[in-house]
Amino acid sequence: MAMDIVPLRPVGQVVGGRGEMFEDGWHDVHATIRLDGGSFDESAVLGLDRFSHLEIVFLFDRIDPAEVPAEPRPPRGNPSGAPVGVFAHRGPYRPNRLGVSRCRLLSVDGLDLHVTDLDALSGSPVLDIKPYLAEFAPRHPVTQPAWATDLMSRYY
Repeated sequence: MAMDIVPLRPVGQVVGGRGEMFEDGWHDVHATIRLDGGSFDESAVLGLDRFSHLEIVFLFDRIDPAEVPAEPRPPRGNPSGAPVGVFAHRGPYRPNRLGVSRCRLLSVDGLDLHVTDLDALSGSPVLDIKPYLAEFAPRHPVTQPAWATDLMSRYY
């Protein structure tokens, strides 16, 4: 099966929030997702204000694709951690540099979506926005390794 290149065009950009990458303490970081006014008008967000949370797909645009390791590595470079493969990490060093984040929607103001808890840097291209629906939460108990629980205890 041949893999084709899939062109994507950002729908907007993150404005505000953090400008520098560090991995913990994203709770209550406020930012704005500013939609591209040349491509969208306010009808694109009609009804979005009735949702409490959004799922945002964005690009880790500050990561050099050449720096994405192909071999297993410890989570967050912790030398005492057991190496895991690239698809067992959620960090920015990914093959397509795609980030997925669930954030809280505070308000909609024209084409500006005011959010908190979005773990994307100011200036990050936003590729898609979806309202979060409770029915998309896992239907079965979620399991994860202890190292993941430990890392996430400081994340939000």
